[in-house]
Amino acid sequence: MKRALIAIAACAMLLSGCAPATLYSWGRYQAAAYSYAKSNTDEDAAKLGEAYRYVVSHPGGMRKVVPPGIYADYAYLLFRQGKTKEALEYLKMEIGLYPESTVFIGRIIKQLEK
Repeated sequence: MKRALIAIAACAMLLSGCAPATLYSWGRYQAAAYSYAKSNTDEDAAKLGEAYRYVVSHPGGMRKVVPPGIYADYAYLLFRQGKTKEALEYLKMEIGLYPESTVFIGRIIKQLEK
């Protein structure tokens, strides 16, 4: 019985080191997005903007690229702040990195360029 417990503990220790790495690094985005969605204050918008800038400038995870949708989300925040030109740049970067978003993001770009 004692040997079985030792074997189980050893297996658990060995397998705990095999945790899969994540594909993308989200930084503090999730907490900032939740806080902004919950209260929608200017302070939370600033924190969310900081989180976006961090994720965009420090891509991590296994793929070492910005997670899907981050450029588009950041573009929306910029647009709401009146920064349409910057928003368009980030939308185009989203399409460049994730071409499958072209149909959806392309429509948004056309509307913003009018």
